[in-house]
Amino acid sequence: MSPRSAARLAWSLWAVGVALAVAALVFLVISWEAPTPEGQFGFRGFAVVFAFTFGTVGALVASRHPGNPLGWIFLGLGVASGFQELANQYAIHAILGDGGDLPLAEAAAWVPAWIWVPATSGAMFILLLFPDGRPPSPRWRWVLAVGVLGTAVASVGFALEPGPLENFAVIDNPFGLGPEGTMSAVGEVGLAFYGVAIVLSALSLVARFRRSRGEQRQQLKWLAASGLLLSLALASSFVGQFARGTDTNEIDLRVAVLVIAGFASLPVATGIAILRHRLFDIDIVISKTLVYAALAVFITVVYVGVVVGVGTLVGARGDPFLSAVAAALVALAFQPVRRSAQRFANRLVYGERATPYEVLSELSGRFAGTYSLDDVLPRMARTVAEATGAAEADVFLAFGDELRPAASWPADAPPAPALPLREDAELPGADLTVPVRHAGRVLGALAVTKGSGGSLTPTEERLVHDLAGQAGLVLRNVALLEELRASRRRIVQAQDDRARALERNIHDGAQQQLVALSVKLRLAQQLAQRDPPKAAAALEELQGELQSALEDLRDLARGIYPPLLADKGLAEALQAQARKVPIPVEVVADGVGRYQPEIESTVYFCVLEALQNVSKYAQATRSAVRLGVADGDLRFAVEDDGVGFDPGATPRGTGLQNLEDRLAAVGGELEIVSAPGAGTTVRGSISIGGTAT
Repeated sequence: MSPRSAARLAWSLWAVGVALAVAALVFLVISWEAPTPEGQFGFRGFAVVFAFTFGTVGALVASRHPGNPLGWIFLGLGVASGFQELANQYAIHAILGDGGDLPLAEAAAWVPAWIWVPATSGAMFILLLFPDGRPPSPRWRWVLAVGVLGTAVASVGFALEPGPLENFAVIDNPFGLGPEGTMSAVGEVGLAFYGVAIVLSALSLVARFRRSRGEQRQQLKWLAASGLLLSLALASSFVGQFARGTDTNEIDLRVAVLVIAGFASLPVATGIAILRHRLFDIDIVISKTLVYAALAVFITVVYVGVVVGVGTLVGARGDPFLSAVAAALVALAFQPVRRSAQRFANRLVYGERATPYEVLSELSGRFAGTYSLDDVLPRMARTVAEATGAAEADVFLAFGDELRPAASWPADAPPAPALPLREDAELPGADLTVPVRHAGRVLGALAVTKGSGGSLTPTEERLVHDLAGQAGLVLRNVALLEELRASRRRIVQAQDDRARALERNIHDGAQQQLVALSVKLRLAQQLAQRDPPKAAAALEELQGELQSALEDLRDLARGIYPPLLADKGLAEALQAQARKVPIPVEVVADGVGRYQPEIESTVYFCVLEALQNVSKYAQATRSAVRLGVADGDLRFAVEDDGVGFDPGATPRGTGLQNLEDRLAAVGGELEIVSAPGAGTTVRGSISIGGTAT
């Protein structure tokens, strides 16, 4: 059966059980003044509780996990309970009320005499199979056979016992067989097997609980308490039955209430296990279903109360005016009831914490307009901790080759240790560590520690992953701003360093040469009067030194903006510089033209910086510079056959950082491709809009 077909079948069975329960309530209302049949303890309508509780939990479980028999068992109990109550109330209305000559009245009275056995026997299977649909071990399987045998024998015995019906003494069993007392004894034998199976199922739950750990142990605590209550209730019922003897149909009201509470606690306990511990991971479905169920009950109560109740009091039952009044009341109160039901469902499912959608929405609102690391990261840690009910939450940021703790909640928590910058990095002692990524790059991590022996549920784990996904863009924005501030500081520092270097080069180079030339020129002037031949030699020497000073000034000018780049373009300028590198450098320019000065200068100085790194660190024997245009981008690559390095494990030095800053200033991108022993390739690209100047 496909998941969709299973869900459709599950909710169809739930609708059948609810319809039977609602119909039973209608007959209960219209026959409210009828006397209670002899043999019943005066507690009319109790099975409706089972129809709603077992049916709703069963539909939720079966629709999401059709392979687990628990959901279908719950659904079967819900339908059987609704049918039992409808048959009982129909029989009361037809025989003891104003029903007149309604058909199948005796058959309806006969149904509750025996159907309660299979309707309640599901409890033993729930205790035995909870939570995964299998017994704790193969040796417990025979308990299933004992339970099925006891249920079948008891049902047949009570269904075929001749004489007055136990629950409807004014009617003789229309299907009675054999001498009186025979089938009753068969039913009692079946009940004995039935009781043994219940007790053994409770013991299997205890055995499962002793071996369980973590989340399953928390789930089993709820069902264990329910199982003990049910076992005590049934034991009290059996003891009371044997104490009074089999010749009496009287049922103690206190025992009856205890039995009803015991059976009703099973779906309630399972529901709590699902809601509080996410047993079947259906929080959102449960929340919506609770809202829809509350609205359905509200509409039913209003309609029955107005159309049936008021109509019966004023003698106008079925009047269209009362139907219109009921519809108007539903329309007026629908939205307030829906909001109240939604709040109740959210509180029941998520407790004091907000829903996952509220957490994500609140996180977006908190982060809107917040760009300071001092503000955004503590908020993030607090949101993660409060959303998951964790004892501690830590936020890590990527710095170099490690993840460093940047914020924690609570604020006074001891600082977490740094982690390696890896996708699978885990904080020791944490229940979950999730990397925060953006565009494939790890920017940080979120770590959650539940504490107190607890563990994260699947819903909470998904919520942390969703928060990490949303935090990726936030951390990226914050990182961009921090990188912008850092790059501005580096640019200012680089400008200061460059100005000081230029001043030093001028002072130590060209300025000293010009001072020396000035001194020698005065000497030559003096020699011109006393010794003209020496003066001529001095002037010739001065000419050479002047030419050298001019070359030095040109070199300084080229460092600021090379004239060859301005005159001839990138290819010519880089060819000239390549000849000065101590290793062979090949320059390949494919379709490169002239571009805006800031673009050409950026590529020029980036290539020079990369070649300088090759000369200093690569230990290469050759290098290549490749220029080209593709997809509207001017691209360059500097390749070498040197020793290479690991870009992920090696922090970027000043040279590579300068390259990245230069390219970022004109909207370009930098890529480093390298591996130990495989050389290095530095690639860069700048958008030129598809045209050359």
